[in-house]
Amino acid sequence: MKKTLPAPDSTMAREIGIGDQVAITATVRRRITEDRVSVSFPGYDFPHSIIDHTKVNRGQQIDLKGEVTRIDEDTVTIDLGPLVTVDRDKVRLVEKYRPPNRRKALVVAPD
Repeated sequence: MKKTLPAPDSTMAREIGIGDQVAITATVRRRITEDRVSVSFPGYDFPHSIIDHTKVNRGQQIDLKGEVTRIDEDTVTIDLGPLVTVDRDKVRLVEKYRPPNRRKALVVAPD
């Protein structure tokens, strides 16, 4: 039995991986203090408090960026201060993780 690969498209190249910078859209629930607001994420059942020095209003949409720390079959865990786990389709890729380039060898060669 021969396996066939799916046709390449733009979504395969944009797959989310660990270390990638992603964004999620949150809805402002209410202002808690002068510098804190309560937000809710789609697909996340708990309110979340963030520091916000701008003047956002209730119901306004804001984008929060964080780094991917874990990936499961259909969920992604993002580091937004505390860890937040949401569905994969709720996040957008902002920047792929690229490992640093080495300029020198790790071991010094003997003379």
